[in-house]
Amino acid sequence: MYIGRTPQIGGYHKLDPITCDGSTAYTMQLNSSNFSPESVNHMIVSVNGVIQAPTTSYTISSSTITFASALTSSDTIDFIMCLGNVLDIGTPSDGTISASKLATTSITGQTSEATANDADSILIYDDSATALRKMTRGNFLTGVGGTNTPYFYGTMLSNQTLTRGTQTILTGFTNNELDSDNAFDGQTFTVPSGKSGIYLFAVNIFASFSTVGNDGELIQLNYRKNGSISGMPEVKHETTSGSYNLLRISKAYSIIQNMNVGDTMEITSILKDGNASGNALVAANASHFMGFKLI
Repeated sequence: MYIGRTPQIGGYHKLDPITCDGSTAYTMQLNSSNFSPESVNHMIVSVNGVIQAPTTSYTISSSTITFASALTSSDTIDFIMCLGNVLDIGTPSDGTISASKLATTSITGQTSEATANDADSILIYDDSATALRKMTRGNFLTGVGGTNTPYFYGTMLSNQTLTRGTQTILTGFTNNELDSDNAFDGQTFTVPSGKSGIYLFAVNIFASFSTVGNDGELIQLNYRKNGSISGMPEVKHETTSGSYNLLRISKAYSIIQNMNVGDTMEITSILKDGNASGNALVAANASHFMGFKLI
């Protein structure tokens, strides 16, 4: 409850200066944009130091003020004050509304949506610009999460012989091949431009032996990064002495590696037992090599 007159609220503005040129009509502007007062009675206009009477000395139509008599170039419009609508706060100035002035129901009280189309907007905060931004759902989902690319996969197209005691690069993983970035040639994966990161690689071979000695057979798999297996993990499979009937093995092996652009990855294998004789055959279709970048 107030004692006396209730305080008025409204948008109060001093308009941009106007230069007289002998005309009766002039365009009113605020910050170089056309401005339309609420009414002729919401204004205080001073010409040559004299306050003008609304309606009789001047009228307005939209953003145009028209004086009863033409103003010469020697006349001066001292100022035009617009009092806005005293029953309305008007349009707040930029940066004047703080979070504490917003009702908590401005957003949280609205009806929630069960679904959203790609063209619907999502409100986000841009840290770099210190500002709220809107983004379509489609663009938002494009920028969130990621895909496990590059990825590649291939099964061995033809059988490959492992010569005893010789480190052999496994080749020909071109059957049923998948290659998202054209970075795998069936033998070597090369990290494409812009795709550095952590990669998971996996290989599985199915090998058979031409001869099994009673001292056991040992086959070893290696990952070869950038042409070198030095320091890389390896996996071995050795048959039990006297296992004359064990002529085939299946071996899977996976690793995680930090890979930079241009780094390469291959698979090598060697049949290592020197006391046995014969070679090993890596089987087509049953052997595969694959990898992908982790999100």
